[in-house]
Amino acid sequence: MTIEEAQEAVDQWIKENGVRYFNELTNMAILTEEVGEIARIIAREYGEQSWKKGKESSSPLTTSLGEEMADVLFVLICLANQTGIDLTDALQKSLEKKSERDKERHHNNLKLK
Repeated sequence: MTIEEAQEAVDQWIKENGVRYFNELTNMAILTEEVGEIARIIAREYGEQSWKKGKESSSPLTTSLGEEMADVLFVLICLANQTGIDLTDALQKSLEKKSERDKERHHNNLKLK
């Protein structure tokens, strides 16, 4: 699925199942919540935090982490759709900007060697 196809699929899902988009402020809050769920998994599985007793992840890590990443992507696409952003174009411009700005930066970073 391309990014454009994803934007179309999310828009279609909203029209068929979601009644309408939540407003942008609500979607921003939901996006923040979903990113927090990724942070919780990362902190416990890759960081030094441990799961609370009885709260251990019930599904395989890759499944729950992937599901949370997909939730973030879904809400981000909602925000893009409702604000008229073409994410394919925006991502291409971002990659071009980063490529120009950082073409030597990371190669010269001793912390990455």
